[in-house]
Amino acid sequence: MKKIPMRMCVACREMRAKKDLMRIVRTAEGELVLDLTGKRSGRGAYLCRDAACMNKAIKTRALERALEAPMNDALKTAIASEIGYDAGSAV
Repeated sequence: MKKIPMRMCVACREMRAKKDLMRIVRTAEGELVLDLTGKRSGRGAYLCRDAACMNKAIKTRALERALEAPMNDALKTAIASEIGYDAGSAV
């Protein structure tokens, strides 16, 4: 039986299957980007595909602390569109 890779959401701190989470990466240039493939190089953090987790991560600055880089509005919009959420109410 193949082992399922598990990762922790930075907002709710729950362990979930890697494929169920979104990966956000800090690139070598220091920019935060959404990594849909899960293979982009750089420091990564995982977030549930859930509006509540997204709001909590933004409010508590969990992604910024995990990746040691500021989060921009473009990333917030990209995450919101990935989970099908209205980005205007998330900020």
